[in-house]
Amino acid sequence: MNEGEAFAYVVFFGVITVLLVRSREVPWWVAVLIGLFGFYLGQTPAFFMISELVVWIFDRFAV
Repeated sequence: MNEGEAFAYVVFFGVITVLLVRSREVPWWVAVLIGLFGFYLGQTPAFFMISELVVWIFDRFAV
C-alpha cells in the first residue's frame, strides 16, 4: 500500500467516524471503525496486518 492509498483510507474512515459520532450512537461496529481509523492514522506496527485485512475485505465486496 502506498501513501496515496493510506491517505484515502484515513480520509474515508475519518469522515465516517465524524458522521457517526455526531449521530450520538456508537454501536460495536462504530467502535471497530474508529479503531481502524486510529490504526491508519497512527501507522502503528499493526498497521500492515490490519491494512491487508481491510484491503482483502474491500476486494471481496467490490466484486
